[in-house]
This record gives sequence, C-alpha cells and structure tokens, in this order.
Amino acid sequence: APRRALKTRGNTPKYGLIFHSTFIGRAAAKNKGRISRYLANKCTIASRIDCFSEVPTSVFGDKLREQVEERLAFYETGEPPRKNLEVMKEAVVEASEVVAEVKRRQEKKEKKRKKREKRRLEALAAAAEEGAENSVMETEENDVGAKKKKKKKQQQQPEEEEAEAEPEENGVEEEEEEPLPKKKRKLVVEPEQEEEEEKKKKKKKKKK
Repeated sequence: APRRALKTRGNTPKYGLIFHSTFIGRAAAKNKGRISRYLANKCTIASRIDCFSEVPTSVFGDKLREQVEERLAFYETGEPPRKNLEVMKEAVVEASEVVAEVKRRQEKKEKKRKKREKRRLEALAAAAEEGAENSVMETEENDVGAKKKKKKKQQQQPEEEEAEAEPEENGVEEEEEEPLPKKKRKLVVEPEQEEEEEKKKKKKKKKK
C-alpha cells in the first residue's frame, strides 16, 4: 500500500502493516491512529532491547505488551495506565533474575561439556599410550630378530671363509704336486737312458 501510494503520488496509508494488529482491531475508530502509533513505538523499543541485550529474554516484550493493553483500556474506560519508568524498573529486575538463571544453566552446560571433553582427551591419551607401548614391543622384537639374524650371518661368514680357505690350501698343495715341466722330465729321463745304453753295450761286449 505505501509503494502504491508513492507511485500514484497519492496519500500514504495511515496505519500500514500495523493496522492488521489485534490491538488496533479492538480499538474504536477514533482511537485507531493513536493506538497504532503507541504500538509502533513499543515495537521499536523491543527491537532495540533485543539487539543490544547480551542474553535475550522475553521479559521486556511481555511488559511492553502489558503497557499496550493498559493504554487500550485507558482509551476505552479512562483508567490511567502505569508510568513507563515504573514498568521498566520492574522489567529490569525480572530480566536480571532471568539472565542470572540462564547464565547458571549455561555454566552447568559448559562444565558438563568440559568434563566430557576431558574424559575424551584422557581416553585418547590412554589409547595413544597403549599404541606407543605396542609399537615399542614390536620394535624390540624386531631388534631381537635382527640381532639373531646378524649372529646367524656372522656364523655363516666364518664357515664361508673356512670354505674359501680350504680350496686355496688345496690349490697350493696341488701346485706343489704338479708334474715337472717337459724339459725337466727329459733331463731326468736322459741319464737313465744313458745308463741303460751303457749296460747294453757292456753286455754286447761280453757276448763277443
């Protein structure tokens, strides 16, 4: 409705969206404008309180609603409403009590959460310690196994060395037992042949 009024350059509506409120519906025709302005003011105050309060409470909203009801009754019956200062003092006292209760509950929740977190961390630490112990045990077992393997290797190495040494000794012996070269053989054989030839010659002479 306000947009349409601005576009057509007509008069803006007197009540706007607040006109649909039950407070205005219950008011008399001559009091609709007054109660709508009063309701708009109380809505503005409520929105500011909600915006700047640390712990949101419904205390101020309830008190403001009571004020609107009292103002509506004042328009109809002429009964004077309470002053705004009195209502706000009552609201502040009640709101402080509510806030204290809410803070207590939040502290309890925080303590419980911290306890749960502490237990969880302790459980994780215990699990980590168990894992570390298991890993230490495994490493020790691996070290023992490696030492045994090293000992076996060391035992095998001397055997291999002995095995390698034996063929060398055999080789030396074989070298010593190797037959003489052909030239030496001839030299050794020639004196024997000469002796045999001499013997044969002597025998022939005797026969003659």
